[in-house]
Amino acid sequence: MREPVRRRQFDNALASVLHGDALVGKILAGRGVTSDKELELSLQRLQRPKGFKGLDAAVALLADAIAQKNRILIVGDYDADGATSTALAMDVLGKLGASVDYLVPNRFEYGYGLSTAIVDVACQKSPDLILTVDNGIASNEGVHAAKAAGITVVVTDHHLPPEQLPAADAIVNPNQPGCEFGSKNLCGVGVIFYVMAGLCRHLQAADWFENHHIPAMADYLDLVALGTVADVVPLDHNNRILIEQGLRRIRSGVARPGILALFDVASRDHRNATTDDLGFMIGPRLNAAGRLDDISVGIECLLSTELTEALPVARQLDEFNRKRRQIETGMRDQGIAQVEEVIAGHKGEMPYALSVYRPDWHEGVIGILASRLKEHCHRPVFAFAKSADGTLKGSGRSVPGIHIRDVLVAMVAEQPGLLSKFGGHAMAAGVSLPEKHLNVFASAFNRQVEQLLNGKVLQREWLTDGALSESEFTLSKAALIKYLQPWGQSFPPPLFDDIFEISNVQPIGTAHMRLKLRCVNGRRELPAVAFNRRVEAQPDERWHIVYRLDVNTYKNRQSLQLVVEHLTLAD
Repeated sequence: MREPVRRRQFDNALASVLHGDALVGKILAGRGVTSDKELELSLQRLQRPKGFKGLDAAVALLADAIAQKNRILIVGDYDADGATSTALAMDVLGKLGASVDYLVPNRFEYGYGLSTAIVDVACQKSPDLILTVDNGIASNEGVHAAKAAGITVVVTDHHLPPEQLPAADAIVNPNQPGCEFGSKNLCGVGVIFYVMAGLCRHLQAADWFENHHIPAMADYLDLVALGTVADVVPLDHNNRILIEQGLRRIRSGVARPGILALFDVASRDHRNATTDDLGFMIGPRLNAAGRLDDISVGIECLLSTELTEALPVARQLDEFNRKRRQIETGMRDQGIAQVEEVIAGHKGEMPYALSVYRPDWHEGVIGILASRLKEHCHRPVFAFAKSADGTLKGSGRSVPGIHIRDVLVAMVAEQPGLLSKFGGHAMAAGVSLPEKHLNVFASAFNRQVEQLLNGKVLQREWLTDGALSESEFTLSKAALIKYLQPWGQSFPPPLFDDIFEISNVQPIGTAHMRLKLRCVNGRRELPAVAFNRRVEAQPDERWHIVYRLDVNTYKNRQSLQLVVEHLTLAD
């Protein structure tokens, strides 16, 4: 099916006042920006914690634990958001003089969150208070077990809550009922950043810092930026402030050694850091530890105080990532083959939603597999692997317009015993179920998505910011756009489209292509690169190409480059 290209609509009058550059004004207006105040990314514009339900209670409990020298145990999550959250809380609480340690469940032994099994492990450390970061909002049984053991529990999380909240002593989650805090899109590290900032303010008012060093919370924004981008949460104004301020620290070289070491092993220049670097280079290396081994390796990298200490750990993370890519490649090929079999079984028609499974798939990589298959077929996808206890663990990814957690809620309402447990948000979710329920799950998943679409056809669409004039193909324009704002989920980087002739094609390795493009209405030849695609073009052919303007850096020299995202023969 041909993928349509549509251009964004925007208000010309609004665009003209948003920015002095007409193109930039158009880009911003097309993303729903209505005021130049939304473009200000200073910390003064960061939302204050007014109405942040549970924050004051959490701060008071943590302050009392520090004052009484009680043992605090952080229970984190095994992804990049969980790692940055854990590292931030560990570092701040340590500087405040707390007796603090951390525990992150190994995904292969204990699964996600504050389970009863992980509470048993936690009890061996004899904590007085458990602080969850990036998890806990659905851990009703685990919180009950901890409370029964006499442990105070403070939950900090951002995931959508269940109908029945856990009976924790304090819950800080912007998405819990009754929370009036405006920034609902914080990820786990964003939530704990606000909690730790509140704790520092509370202790300062109590004259705690007469004998202790005051942590500067701005020093932790590199962690917040990394976790926020890696968790792919919507980049509303508040999140863009947090990311931009973190990126500025990274670019200036004052980020923590672990992050600088990860840039080094990824062969990226931290001085030019962007959200692409965090999302596609640094985040995956951090995540790889939790996918293949133990996220504690990533946390220790982030907690390193010297570059010489951080580099060996970063190299270990880089090696995990190499192994993850090898495993992923094989699983992706097998997954695509399964999708083709499913389509054949549907008389050549793509189903509304897909479920794939092989017993030998790696549990830590099924999330990436689901994401790759979603991109391949533009359908919601669940990928399953067999866990150590014999049950199936599934990781789901969705497409715009399909809230995957709502789909699961509807499935459970129809068939209450179908899933052992589930959780997630609009674009990603996780489930556990007995293997005998897999076929029932696949049918129910497809049926619920079909009902939700109500006759609408799922089709990938390319939404662009229009065509560029020949005078706009400049290095300075590409650099202006690249560093204008943090780009990402719900605030996508600018895309353009036009009709081109392809005058030259050269392969780069086995997967990529270097191209020379010329607009049919222009004279200049423009350098371009097409990743993970093969292009065969005839001299007289015209191509409709969707592309990004990019700054190509090679041997410390910068040049303009177009990055091809989609192309098809023009009508």
